[in-house]
Formats: sequence, C-alpha cells, structure tokens
Amino acid sequence: MASEASWSCDANDAVHVTIVQPGDKKPKTLSAFHPQFTYPIFGDEEQIFGYRGLIIRLRFAAHDMRPHVHISYDEKFKSIGDTKALDLLETLKPFVQEEAFANLPDYEKAVQNDPDAKDFKPPGEFVIGYDVDDRKYEIWSGSLSDPAVRKILDRMQVLVSLFIEAGTPLETDDPEWTLDRWMVYFVYEKVTPPTPTASSYSIVGYATTYRYWYYHREQSQAPAVKDYEFPVPEVNTAELPARIRIAQFLILPSHHRAGHGTHLYTTIHAACIADPTILELTVEDPNEQFDALRDTADYCLLRPEFLKHNVTLNPDPHGAFSQKKRPRNVPTSALIPTKLLADIRKSFKIESTQFAHILEMYLLGQIPRSHRLAGSTNLARLLIKKYKAENEEDRRYYWWRMLTKQRLFKKHKELLSELELLDRVEKLDATLQNVEEGYELTLDALEGRLPDGESEGEEVPTGSRSKRNKRKLTVEEDDDWEDIEEPPKRSKA
Repeated sequence: MASEASWSCDANDAVHVTIVQPGDKKPKTLSAFHPQFTYPIFGDEEQIFGYRGLIIRLRFAAHDMRPHVHISYDEKFKSIGDTKALDLLETLKPFVQEEAFANLPDYEKAVQNDPDAKDFKPPGEFVIGYDVDDRKYEIWSGSLSDPAVRKILDRMQVLVSLFIEAGTPLETDDPEWTLDRWMVYFVYEKVTPPTPTASSYSIVGYATTYRYWYYHREQSQAPAVKDYEFPVPEVNTAELPARIRIAQFLILPSHHRAGHGTHLYTTIHAACIADPTILELTVEDPNEQFDALRDTADYCLLRPEFLKHNVTLNPDPHGAFSQKKRPRNVPTSALIPTKLLADIRKSFKIESTQFAHILEMYLLGQIPRSHRLAGSTNLARLLIKKYKAENEEDRRYYWWRMLTKQRLFKKHKELLSELELLDRVEKLDATLQNVEEGYELTLDALEGRLPDGESEGEEVPTGSRSKRNKRKLTVEEDDDWEDIEEPPKRSKA
C-alpha cells in the first residue's frame, strides 16, 4: 500500500485560476495562473490529501466574473477508518459563490450565450481611461450599496484569499448605510469582442476603500457645547470629515508590470484630493509590494512640489544660533521647513508617516550618492566629525540620519527604552540602515524616469515577491515633528 504522503499534493499547484471569454464553439482561456496562497482555504501547510493528478479549475468570465469550479483527478484515496480524502466541495463552499458549483455544460453555455454580455458595462461610474502599449484600459467606481457592484465583488472575493496575504473577504450583507461607506474601483481592459455577442470588457483588477469618520476641529475655533432639539437631525455620513482607507488592492498576475497598480492607486488618491470632506488617505496593513508601489507613486506626486518650494535639508542648523547660545536640542524647524511641509502634507492628504517616508527619501536623494552609505561614504569618520564635518554634503547626510533616527526612535520608544544603551544604539542603527536601503532601492528604480533624469520606479506588482527590504517596522502614525537632540558625547574607554 502506498504511503499517505504519496496521496498529498501542493494546493498552490493544484489550483488553476483562469479568465475565460466566448470562443468559436466554447469558452476559451484568456489567461491562466496559479494562486500565491491557499492556506486560508486548505490550511497552513497548503496541502491537499487524498488525490493523485488533482486539478481544481477556478474559472471566471472576463467581463462579469461569473465563477465556476471544476475538479478533476486521476485517482482518489479509498477511506480507511477515519483517514479519508479531503471533501473539496465542502472546503471550497465558504469561499466561492454557490453559482460556481453548476455543472460544466451549463456554465459553458451561460458564458458562450450570455444575452447581456454585448451591452455590458462595468457597474458604477466611469472614472478615467488610459493606454498602455496601444491597449486601452478604464477604471470604474461604485458604492458597495449598488447591487451590481456587490454582485461582481462577491464573485471575485475568493481571489483575496488566493493573492492577498492575510487578506479578508468583505462582508457584503451589512446594512445599506454601512455598505455605502465602501467604494469599489474596477480596472478593465477594452478588448475586441471575440464573438458578435461577447463583451468588450475584460477584468484587470480592483480595489476597495472604506470611509471612516475622522474627528477634526478647526483650531481657530474654541470647543463649544451645542444644544440640539430632540429628535436630533439626521446626519449624512457622506458629509462628515473622514479618512479613506484602502482595504483590498489586487491586479491579476497576467497584468503585472504594466503600471495598472500605479494607475489605480493614483486614481483613488485623486478622488480623495477632489473630495473636500476627505482629509486623509490611508492604507490597511500594506505589504512590501504595495509599500513599494505607494512610495513610487507618492514620490512622483510630491517631488515636483518639493522642488517648487526648494525644500532642502539645512546642513548648518547651528548657524541660526550664536556659539555661546548654541542649544543642545536642535529644533527640527532649523533643519527643514516644518510649517511648509505640514501644509503640503495636508493639501495632498497623505498620512503623516507616509509623508515622512517620502520626505526622507527625497532629502536622501538630494545628497550626492558619494556622500551616502550607498556610495560607500566613510561612515565611521562622519560619526566622529558629526555636524563639524568639513564637507557640506557630509554634514547634510549626518543631519539626515539624525532626522530619520528621531522618527524611528519616537515610534519604537517604548521598545527601545527597555534595552541597554549600547543595545539601543545598535538596534536603532540597524533599523535606520534597513530604512535607508529601502529608500535606495526605490531611488534606483526611479533613476532615469523622472523629467530631469532622476527616475521613476518600475512598478512592483501586488502579490509578487520583491527584493525590497521589508520596513514594516516603520509603518505607523507619528506625532508632529519635535526637536532633534544631539547624541551625548561618549567618554573614551
């Protein structure tokens, strides 16, 4: 008898995701790919027991995402006591719509002869169109309270489990006032219909955003208690100040590395800027790949503004003080124009931590590479000379390190305070190097792509692996800028 191990297979290999459209006689495959994750469905080991030659085909119609599950295998394990093959249908049912379990001939007939396909338009409203390599694409958006939006999202939510690590499908049976806070952005390609009755739209990806209330008081107004007559007038949540949070963001693997993620993100960002009730755009637990995409997009957006206002890092902040009154604490405003930067951040509605990342990356890029760690600058010498270094760019790099360390220390203050001084310094230096290397990767990717030759980066598609250094440790909201304290001089041993 064959061992149990020989009856197990890799779930990621067994699952085939395909996008289909009508063909001459039966539906044809537009694209096919394997999932990146299957542990939400098949467990942490991502193994399926009880089959040989197993193939789980998860099909979606290209225009309306009509789903279908088809399972085939060469041999199935015969139960022995409590040991039996995994019930695939029962395992998949919580993740896939009930309509996906129709028999294959009925599904193929429905795709091949869909009477509504020819006149299909993505649900919601048209937002923007763009071209990539002579291919046309459109982005549409609609509220989750719209049944047509909800229907397509429900059909494709299994992809969240397959391609977004730790992603959670949305609950779409909530009350309408809750659903109305959700917006769904669909990216479609305009294609030549393969048959006279087929649709001219083919899915590329989608994103969901959630609107949540943001307490915001005009600082010029003193707090006051207001008396309202009962009953209290109905409040329209769409008119209240709010943040927008990107919750899910997915570009199908067959469309990676074509810039669609950047187009989708910047479209969402532009909608936030245009809405006076939205004060900030945030992201829910971004992964490394989305961090890279977001940093690239935000850098390209903010860099012209920084250049316009000649934002730079002052290499001689002590110059504003006399030698006798030189302070131990250097105000951050002596290094960077904090008031101007706060106004820029608010106008572009970027959260404070993300804005700090982009600012740090921009300021680092303004320092010649030969005076940065990436250019093999003499860091040991710099740490001895500090702000007294002869070269202006060396002093600027020293203060850049201090500025970035300040933010990192504030974020990890509680953790770092538990360490001994030398361990604390070592840990902070290691985190700083990690962050700086991540910035260098983005700056290198941007090289040669910006208008004046400083570049824009190659998009890192959501769901793919990346060599970019992970900097999840630095993703957290910070307080306002504070004064930078020069590190105390350490006595010689």
